[in-house]
Amino acid sequence: MSELALYGGKKTHEDGWPAWPQNSALEEEAVLSVLRSGEWWRNSLGESTGREWGDESPRSEVAKFELAFAHLHGCEYGVCITNGTAALEIALRAAGVGAGDEVIVPPYTFIATATAPLMVGAVPVFADIEEDTCNIDPEAIRKAITQRTKAIIPVHFGGLPANMDAIQAIAAEYGLVIIEDCAHAHGAAYQGKMVGSMGTFGTFSFQGSKNMTAGEGGIVITHDSEKAAQTQSFVWGGRLPGSGWYGHVNLASNLRMTEIQAAILNAQLKRLPGWFKTRLGNGRRLDSFLETIPGVKPMAAPAGGSTHAYHLYLFRYLSGQFNGLSKTRFVEALQAEGIPASVGYEYPLYHNRVFEDGRFWKGGYPFIPGVHETAIDYKRFTETCPVAEQACANQIVWLPQNCLLGDAGAMEDIAAAIDKIRTNAAELV
Repeated sequence: MSELALYGGKKTHEDGWPAWPQNSALEEEAVLSVLRSGEWWRNSLGESTGREWGDESPRSEVAKFELAFAHLHGCEYGVCITNGTAALEIALRAAGVGAGDEVIVPPYTFIATATAPLMVGAVPVFADIEEDTCNIDPEAIRKAITQRTKAIIPVHFGGLPANMDAIQAIAAEYGLVIIEDCAHAHGAAYQGKMVGSMGTFGTFSFQGSKNMTAGEGGIVITHDSEKAAQTQSFVWGGRLPGSGWYGHVNLASNLRMTEIQAAILNAQLKRLPGWFKTRLGNGRRLDSFLETIPGVKPMAAPAGGSTHAYHLYLFRYLSGQFNGLSKTRFVEALQAEGIPASVGYEYPLYHNRVFEDGRFWKGGYPFIPGVHETAIDYKRFTETCPVAEQACANQIVWLPQNCLLGDAGAMEDIAAAIDKIRTNAAELV
């Protein structure tokens, strides 16, 4: 009888994995406190919260979280928002990105990174990723720059910080805005600088799978008080601090976070250091295990002085060492062994129909004459993004962050399951 669990053998890991999201008495007490207070939303920019920019003792849960989270990540100002997708869109608006501008983005990430420019009338341009990090390649950024380029959105994918030295140098050379997409990278740092603090803006998500969560939510952080106020205005129906309840200055929507969400996040912020330490230790431990197995390669170690948040644990799968076994079949066998692996993205972003069919400018949202009808043919990026194509087709495998909240024995089980499949790969082809 085969040893493979897929064919009836014993699973390598039978104990399950830590649940996510996690709650404790901290979250329960925080929610109950808001519930009993009757103040479930922050109903003004200043009057009810006691906070203007720089006030160190806000009363609102949202205002408390804005300040604490921004300071944790090396910024002075934070603006809470409904989700990470809206955070990207609002950061672009506050940065002055608009109709006809081009924004350079990676093709290996959640779609919001690429659709956020479209939502402000700009055009996303894809630049390939690095093979050993899955982060945007600075050299590919340089090649993608045109006279219309206004901004770069580097993603710290999986929680591994992108090469910000090179990206900042390119941005300075061409006068470009940087908006860091930190949706995976809560608490991570690049060469001693916290993610989100190295661009004009940093954006984060608190969606249910993220390393800290309120089910949904997001935040924009910045060093610039004027840009922070502009961001706040776009979240608050166009109001500005001091403009009054009916003083609408900018065209904007209502994208506020609730007090209950912020209360949960304030509680989770106290638990983040412990979770971060556990994920980091287990990520490094798993790296050391996988480095001994032919045919799998962990992502590159973070640059000196940097730390990885491990929202995802990624590794490269090289099928030649597994008897030519496809990535899909490898992941199926790994799941059968009790390891919740995933193939990740099945194709790069530009292969989505919203891009290939140009749906956003064929009666879609928004159409700008003279800009979008002559815009980019997204099929061309198949040729210019070979690393992203390969990552999706046959190389990159994901493990979710809650795996890294397990014990050291669980990390050994992951490695043992991979080696077991390699040893018995001929049965699976």
